[in-house]
Amino acid sequence: MTLGSLIRKARTDAGLSIDELSDQTKIRPAMLKEIENNEFVHCGGETYARGHLRHIAKKLQVNPADFLSVYEQEQIKDTRNMKDLLIENSVLNSPSQERKISWKVLASISLIALVIVGVAQIAISNSRNSTKIPAVVNLSPAPQTSDQGSAPAQSQRPAPTNTISTGKSVEVIINATRAKSWIFVSDATGVVLFSGLILKGDVKVFSSVKTLAIKFGNAGGVDLTVNGKKIASIGGNGEVVNTSYGVNS
Repeated sequence: MTLGSLIRKARTDAGLSIDELSDQTKIRPAMLKEIENNEFVHCGGETYARGHLRHIAKKLQVNPADFLSVYEQEQIKDTRNMKDLLIENSVLNSPSQERKISWKVLASISLIALVIVGVAQIAISNSRNSTKIPAVVNLSPAPQTSDQGSAPAQSQRPAPTNTISTGKSVEVIINATRAKSWIFVSDATGVVLFSGLILKGDVKVFSSVKTLAIKFGNAGGVDLTVNGKKIASIGGNGEVVNTSYGVNS
């Protein structure tokens, strides 16, 4: 018995006419007649044909697998494996689809990537444009003796422990006499000579061609000598002070 004959028999056993079955399944009467004549060319393809068969079977209180099994045998020469067929006929659950990534997640990832790239570009640009800090020269002058073997009188200028220079016209000696202080030193061209901490007891000497701009984080902790002249107190303990000294200071 063909599939069309099985459907016709199930319909008549259920006491339904073609038109009544059409009303219940919403399948056109003409197509139902073609199906009962074993013609499926106007069903819209295999997927739609299987859908019609399932719908018809449910309305006729028949197991859809019975109709689908005969349909596979009669109408389809399929090279698919058994697993695919069982999934299509709802015998097995189909594998879950890959989870789609939300556009919000993609937007967040893109924003983070842009921020990382921007920070990297800024860092590279700063690295290329940065000016080399002049080398620090450690001076340790040995005491000179006179012909009689006695040492000469000590100079008023403290012996420098670190000297940083981009010229010789203006000179500033910073002595952390009372406390440590953070200092930032640059010359007239913007070259940074020093940026960091000077500890109590340390002495640093800076020289340049035109001017030296200096910022102190604890002005009360240091003493200054500018171009050989000792400078009066520039600020109190913990006070932040900006100063600038030139050739005539």
